[in-house]
Formats: sequence, C-alpha cells, structure tokens
Amino acid sequence: MMFMNESIYGLFWCIIYLKNISKDSVTGRRRVDMCEFCVKHGEGKKWYEVMEHYSRELLSLENREEYIKNFLPNIQRTAKPTLARLELAKRKVPIAYRFIRKLGTNRMKKLHFGQVVPLEDAEKIVDMVQSITRIPCVCRKVTTGRDSARYCLVLGIDPIGLFGDYPDLQSSLETLTPVKARELLREFDKKGLVHSIWTFKTPYIGAICNCDHDCLAYRIQITNDLMNVMFKGEYVAVIDPMQCTGCRACRKICQFGAIEFSVDNSKCYININKCFGCGVCRNTCPVDAITLLDRITY
Repeated sequence: MMFMNESIYGLFWCIIYLKNISKDSVTGRRRVDMCEFCVKHGEGKKWYEVMEHYSRELLSLENREEYIKNFLPNIQRTAKPTLARLELAKRKVPIAYRFIRKLGTNRMKKLHFGQVVPLEDAEKIVDMVQSITRIPCVCRKVTTGRDSARYCLVLGIDPIGLFGDYPDLQSSLETLTPVKARELLREFDKKGLVHSIWTFKTPYIGAICNCDHDCLAYRIQITNDLMNVMFKGEYVAVIDPMQCTGCRACRKICQFGAIEFSVDNSKCYININKCFGCGVCRNTCPVDAITLLDRITY
C-alpha cells in the first residue's frame, strides 16, 4: 500500500509538471512569458544578466550617485516612521490602503526594489561587475540596531566617495575579489540567507543583499504585508516526491513558509504561490530531492 501511495503521488506531480509546460500552438516550442522586469529591461534574457545595468555610464545618469549618497541617511531617518504610518493606514482604512499599496509598490519599482536570485545567478553577477565592496547591512541597522551585520555587497559603486560622511560605515568597508565574493555568497547560502539584487533608480543594479527576517524589505512585505518591494525570483523550487524522505529539514530554513508537508504521504512539497525561488532549501536536503526550475515554464 505504501508503494502504491508513493507511485500515485509521484504520478500526480508528474502530471502537474507536464501540464505546466506550455507550448506554442504554431511552432510546438515551449512558450516563455517573461517576467515584468525582463520584458522592460531584459533584452530577451533575464534582466539582471544585462551588463549595462551595472555600468558606470548608467550610474552617472539621472542623478543616481546623488540618490545613492542620500539613500543611507534617508532610510535611517524615515524607515521606522514610514512603516508606522503604513501600518496605521492599513489598519484604519483597509479598502483605501489597497490603492496606497499599489502606488507605493509602483514607486518602489521605479526607484529601489529587489528581486530574489539563487546562488548560481548571484555568482554570475559578481563575475560581471567592475567592483565589489562588502558593507554593513543598512536594513538590520534600522530594524535591530546592529551595525556589524556585513551582509550586503555593493556592486560597481565607489562607496568611499559616496559614504565618506559616515565614518562608522566607512571603517567597515571591505573590497572583495570575485573569487572571495563567491565564497562569501556560498557561506551566506548555507546559513539560509536569501540573495537579492537591488536597484537604485531602476534599471541600475547596485547591490546584492543577503536577507533574513531582520531585513527591512522582509518586514515590509512578508511580516507586515504592507507593499511589494522584494519580488519573486525567476525560478521555483520543486521537490521530487520519489526522493523526498519526509525529514522536513527544508521547512526549517525556508524564509517564506513555502514548503508544506503532506501527512497522507509523509512528503514535503512546494507551494509555488509562496516560493520566491531562492533555492536555499536545497542546502538542507540530505538526498538532493530539491531542484530549481524556471518559473515561467513551471
């Protein structure tokens, strides 16, 4: 009976998987509907793989350097009172808040938003950029008061010139080689930190952050559900039901509550509506039952 249940369970997920692979009715090829950011900025590929989005030329346009220079003091000064006002508005005028949320999300898309990327893509990015500097996390400074959590990597920006007015931050800067950056990203990945790229006046990408529950973006979007500032990645995790042993180690590390457990089959499975595609859960699986698939074809 146990073997039959597992076989039926595996067949069920195979059918679901095949149903979600859509093909063009004319060419017979798999149809790919790109994400919003790839359509706008991707030039036919993942938008964060476009070299121009990390270029010094793009950084010099639209007063971006001044925006980045003012970013640190602005977020330290305004983050907590802004959160308090949003929480109050959501509680007092929930219907009107839907409109406020939409306006806020659209504004963040233009100025400063994040998108989750798996380790493999984060490693590709640090190989693409001209410089990498490790700095203390501004988010964790705001949410916890800690200024020693050096989880952020600034890409292609001279932080000494931009953050010269902040000696505490400047003293913690560390220039990294791509090799060292990749090692650090792998270390963060094993700790369960979620990698995400961040824009500074989109489409310029200026940072890779490595997030957990203390991150400001996480608290805004996941904890308090105020607006969207960190968007799902281009992938979704999938658990092979024939390999899964039901140990549930992956559930403990998932930052988004996307891994659920079936009592009937004693197997874990991914809720794709909650999955952000970070791939961090793969580290904990003792039998390598978890893989990432392109979200657009799953």
